[in-house]
Amino acid sequence: MNVVNKAKNLFQISKGKTKEVTGKVTRNRDVESAGANDQHKGHLKQVGEKVKDAIDEL
Repeated sequence: MNVVNKAKNLFQISKGKTKEVTGKVTRNRDVESAGANDQHKGHLKQVGEKVKDAIDEL
């Protein structure tokens, strides 16, 4: 897996978790859902990178 892409994806997941917690604390549902969406996007990108790696190994 490309190290740069992996780092970007992990950063997006972390950023999303921070937003989600901030939204929960401030009771702001918009920020909370934006954070959850960021986390999901980061996880999906990680899966995409793993699929690319699996294809390259064939």
